[in-house]
Amino acid sequence: MSDIILYDYPKSSASYRVRIALNLAGLPYQAVQVNLLQRDHKGADHLARNPQGLVPVLEIDGHSFTQSLAILDYLDQTRDLGLLPQEPARRARVQALAYVLAVDLHPVCNLSVATHATGGTDPAHIKWMQHFIRPGLLAFEALLAQFPQDTPFTTGPQPALPDLCLIPQLYNADRWEVDYTDCPRIRAVQSTCATHPGFAAATPEAATPQ
Repeated sequence: MSDIILYDYPKSSASYRVRIALNLAGLPYQAVQVNLLQRDHKGADHLARNPQGLVPVLEIDGHSFTQSLAILDYLDQTRDLGLLPQEPARRARVQALAYVLAVDLHPVCNLSVATHATGGTDPAHIKWMQHFIRPGLLAFEALLAQFPQDTPFTTGPQPALPDLCLIPQLYNADRWEVDYTDCPRIRAVQSTCATHPGFAAATPEAATPQ
């Protein structure tokens, strides 16, 4: 059994990002399911791990970490994943690209936020998701123009932080029938990541217990 434990929910975008990073690092881990629909995240055991009642929580190297972006930063620095460049200006641009999705878009599409806003009814829920996701993806596509257009991933020849944020968001876009057919760079990156083992092994389908 692995010493690394990920408290996970397969459809959580934040957890999905961390699964990708763990796979890219070649780190085997034990996934412990925290079922958000059954409100496991509000149980005393999970609140003791994370008082916010959110996933993921990663136990690694004798530490327990919350917040997916902080976890990705830790894995990047300790496992040399190359998720962010070192040059300050380029680093800031790559971070900004990732944050379009992880900081500005993801929170309003979080399950608890969307359910509270819409009452959880399907037509209103779908409309809410589409209202926010499509503009976020259009902005991401426009910002991609700052980076080379002939690379397989968002900002270069290897996966970077924006890729780890994009692919989980596209899963949600597809889930809520968001149209992004007019985003060619996004779709090209999506095709690349679909064939990459680290991304393929992190999908919600792959992470769902059988």
